[in-house]
Amino acid sequence: MSHEQHQSMHRRHEMGGDEHAGHDGMPKAAHEADGAGHAGHGVDHSGHEQRFRQRFWVCLLLTIPVLVFSDTIQDWLNFSIRSFPGDDWIAPVFAVAIFTYGGVPFLQMAVPEVQRRQTGMMTLISLAIGVAFVYSVIAFALDAGGEFFWELATLIDVMLLGHWLEMRSVRQASGALNELAKLMPDTAERVADDGTTEEVAVSDLEEGDVVLVRPGANVPIDGVVVDGTSGVNEALITGESAPVHKEPDDNVIGGSTNGEGSLRVRVTAVGDATALAGIMRLVEEAQQSKSATELLADRVAGWLFYAAVAVALLTAVVWTVVVGFEGETVSRVATVLVIACPHALGLAIPLVVAISTAKSASNGILVRDRGALESARLVDVVVFDKTGTLTMGVFGVADVRAFDDLGEDEALALTAALEGDSEHLIARAVREEATERQVAVPGVSRFEAMKGRGVKANVNGVTYYLGGPRLLETVLDSAPEGGVADYIAEAGRQGQTVVHLVRDGGVIASVALADKIRPESKDVVHALQSYGVDVAMLTGDSRAVAKSVAEELGIDTFFAEVLPEHKDQKVIELQEQGKSVLMVGDGVNDAPALTRADIGVAIGGGTDVAIQSADIVLVQSNPLDVVKSIVLSRLAYRKMIQNLVWATGYNIVALPLAAGVLAPMGILLSPAIGAAFMSFSTIIVALNAQLLRGASLEPES
Repeated sequence: MSHEQHQSMHRRHEMGGDEHAGHDGMPKAAHEADGAGHAGHGVDHSGHEQRFRQRFWVCLLLTIPVLVFSDTIQDWLNFSIRSFPGDDWIAPVFAVAIFTYGGVPFLQMAVPEVQRRQTGMMTLISLAIGVAFVYSVIAFALDAGGEFFWELATLIDVMLLGHWLEMRSVRQASGALNELAKLMPDTAERVADDGTTEEVAVSDLEEGDVVLVRPGANVPIDGVVVDGTSGVNEALITGESAPVHKEPDDNVIGGSTNGEGSLRVRVTAVGDATALAGIMRLVEEAQQSKSATELLADRVAGWLFYAAVAVALLTAVVWTVVVGFEGETVSRVATVLVIACPHALGLAIPLVVAISTAKSASNGILVRDRGALESARLVDVVVFDKTGTLTMGVFGVADVRAFDDLGEDEALALTAALEGDSEHLIARAVREEATERQVAVPGVSRFEAMKGRGVKANVNGVTYYLGGPRLLETVLDSAPEGGVADYIAEAGRQGQTVVHLVRDGGVIASVALADKIRPESKDVVHALQSYGVDVAMLTGDSRAVAKSVAEELGIDTFFAEVLPEHKDQKVIELQEQGKSVLMVGDGVNDAPALTRADIGVAIGGGTDVAIQSADIVLVQSNPLDVVKSIVLSRLAYRKMIQNLVWATGYNIVALPLAAGVLAPMGILLSPAIGAAFMSFSTIIVALNAQLLRGASLEPES
């Protein structure tokens, strides 16, 4: 991929688009209203949070004089302020300032809802504060009394607080495409016809050019090896846990990491034709196809908006018929519209979100998308990437088998001795196993590397060979038989890599290596199944490896030898069956599937791109936290429903009373009493949300 294409991708990603609006949990309108010229992943979410925090604190300070000089508050608290000229202007002036600074943004955010004819929280808030403001100003100007200034101020304060908490709890900065682009070097060493090299921009490479890839460097472009041998780490691209041996005529993928050998690679694909560019397109398409989650509170607010308007119209008609169109009629209608927006409704969801997000973080679960945590309770199937998720993503010794008079520890010690100076992953795994078993590793002499086959060395005067199948072809007179052959066959069925220790023309021991399964993986599979959630596994590894891991973990459904674009397709296939899919992965190859899934969960120890593509990140790299996420989702949803009932339930009583249903009996709900009901509802919601802090997330035994 060219340098220009990198920059173009960066720019497109930073600009974002309307299809991403609301992905941070904040309504799209909020982005448009509060100084954000666009919505999407490029939006400065922290800037929005800071602005709403500032608005809240400023308005809260301005509310103090409104409350102090409110006749209602003075009567409730039994105090009075000595009168002085102009004191009756204090509450109105400060209330107007609060409305202008803290209330107008909500009116702006309601405009898109009205334009889309989708009334929600912003419409309901705007209706309440708009009516309270206009009515209060007119009542004050006419000296008619009954203003709603203190109710207006506190209502705006609580809504600002709720919005601030909402944005703070879901702050995120999605940079998946940028992280993908970082894998590609900007420059490459192009080999000239005379064998000399020159550093050129990757954008200057053309098909047919030959580039030098030094040990440890990233492969700059897709190509085919023309000279050299090396092990290339393609795990970030293909998901294959073991380094892939490369020799002439083998393909290499741009973005993969070269091992210890030097390679000369002929360029076969440039620009958008490269494998990594294809993955980037998949991630971008998947991000664009994912719509924002509609908040339950918004739907309730929409219903309540229509209910309030209907009750207000009915109130206006009835009171006009009964007493005529006069001040009391207007007061009744205004009261209905103002108390229809309870303070508690603005906090019902944000409080639970803030607490559940904090609780998830304390349990090693980082929630990047609030909607994902809310909908985790609905997951039908959890799809795990194998390498680095259910497994450790590194080679480990699975078994040591001695065929001579050696013991297992002695065989392991000799194997570790011959692998002493190698940095190959297999050698590292053998040495770590020897260290863990605390075996004494002898010294070696006359060490000799056998290119492409293994190693040879002398231990205590005896010559030993160590290597894989190619070594046996070289040092044995005939193919292995008996126990050795059976062991090789069994290891092959389990997808394990085997190295053999040879002495005097015979195999005296074999060591089987495989990607280590995480100790908690079996528990997470069992726990998910106990919750009625299906478990599936995706991997780029061979079918033998996949089957072995699936059987050990009790997973019935697995997909093996799956390329990145096919991982994305597997998720789509499951979704087309009507299933809600949660995908868990850790590598670049998982990014399209993570983004395409209903919920993407990244292992925290994985790559940056996987983390940036996910909705939830498991900071401690513990797949058991997937179960905790689902448990927390169910608990949080339960609290949300309870809070919505408390936040809106009082309207069943308050709206009819405000409308004057019991007026013939002398019972009318004044704005002051309505405000008291609001306060009580808000306290209940806050206390109920706090109960979530002590809830256990441990899976049921």
